[in-house]
Amino acid sequence: MDKPKNKKEKGNISAELGRLEAIVAWFEGQEAVDVEEGLVKVKEGAALIKDLKVRLKSVQNEFQEIKKDLAEE
Repeated sequence: MDKPKNKKEKGNISAELGRLEAIVAWFEGQEAVDVEEGLVKVKEGAALIKDLKVRLKSVQNEFQEIKKDLAEE
């Protein structure tokens, strides 16, 4: 059952990175940024980054567990 969960997480990580890229592109494409809209984008980006840090740490831990298991064999 772990494999579907991992695939789902992988897709979500990629999707969230894409959302972050879209936010960056939005800022880069603005000649004059609306402060209120910019604040909404910054908050969204900060939430995405916070979530991604947690999920990437989890993925890193899984890789370390796999490496540890392989070393023990």
